[in-house]
Amino acid sequence: MASTSCITTCDERPLDETPTWAVAMVCFVLVIISLFIEQLIHHLGEWLWKKQKRPLYEALEKIKSELMLLGFISLFLTVVQDPVSKICIPRSVGRSWHPCDINKHIDDQYLDPCRIKGKLQFASKYAIHQLHIFIFVLAVAHVLYCITTLGIGKLRMRTWRAWEDESKTIEYQFYNDPERFRFTRETSFGRKHLHFWSNSPILLWIVCFFRQFYASVEKVDYLTLRHGFAMAHLAPQQEKNFDFQLYINRALEEDFTDVVGISPVLWMFAVLYFLTTTNGKLH
Repeated sequence: MASTSCITTCDERPLDETPTWAVAMVCFVLVIISLFIEQLIHHLGEWLWKKQKRPLYEALEKIKSELMLLGFISLFLTVVQDPVSKICIPRSVGRSWHPCDINKHIDDQYLDPCRIKGKLQFASKYAIHQLHIFIFVLAVAHVLYCITTLGIGKLRMRTWRAWEDESKTIEYQFYNDPERFRFTRETSFGRKHLHFWSNSPILLWIVCFFRQFYASVEKVDYLTLRHGFAMAHLAPQQEKNFDFQLYINRALEEDFTDVVGISPVLWMFAVLYFLTTTNGKLH
C-alpha cells in the first residue's frame, strides 16, 4: 500500500532533470531489443517461406500485426493517461463495482485534484499503467498459447509417421481389405468404439472427454480415418501413395493461421471480464 501511495502522491523527476547518460542508455537498450526482435521475425519469415510453409508464414504476419496493435495501444494509453486521470466523478459512482471489498475511506489517502473537489478520479495514472500491463500480458499469453498448441500437435503427429508408413505395406493392404469384413463390428475400429455407451450421447461425450488425455488417437483410429478419407476423396489406385499424415499436418497449420489472431470477440471478452469481476457489491 505504501508503494501505491508513493506512486500517486510523490512528485517524480521530469525528463529535463534526468542525466543524459541515463536517457541515452534507456533508448539504446530499447533500440537494441527492438532491432533484435524485428530481425528475428524477419529471418523466421524467410525460413518459413523457403520451406513453403505458407500457412505458418501468414500466421507470423498476423502475430506482427498484433504486435503493431499492442504498440498502438501502448502509445495511446501513454498519451491519454494524464487527461483521463484528471477526470473527476462523484464518490458514490467511484466507490461502486470494485473487484475487491475495500474500505470506503481508502480513497482519502490519495492526494489528487479530485479530492479537493470532494470527488474521485475516473482512473488514476497507476491504474491505467496496470491496465496497460494486463492488455500486453493478455495478448502475449494468447500468442504463446497458440504456439504451444501447434508445437504439441506437431509433436503428437510425429508418432503417426510409423502408422502412415505401415499403411503402404502389402501386409496392411491384405489385413485391411474391406472384402474380408462383412459387418462393421468385425473391424478393430468397430470393436473399440461400438459399445453400450455408443448409443448414449451423454455417455459418449464423457468417454471421449476422458479418452483425450491418454488415448485420443490410436493406431486403429488413424488408419480408419485415413482409409475413410481416401475412399471419399481419392481414386482406389491413389490411396497407396497418399500421405495422410502430411495432409493433416498442413491442415493443422492452416487452422493455426485462423486461431493465432486476437479477434474482436476476444477483446470484448476481456472487456466483459473487467466489467463482471466485482465483489458482488455494486455500491
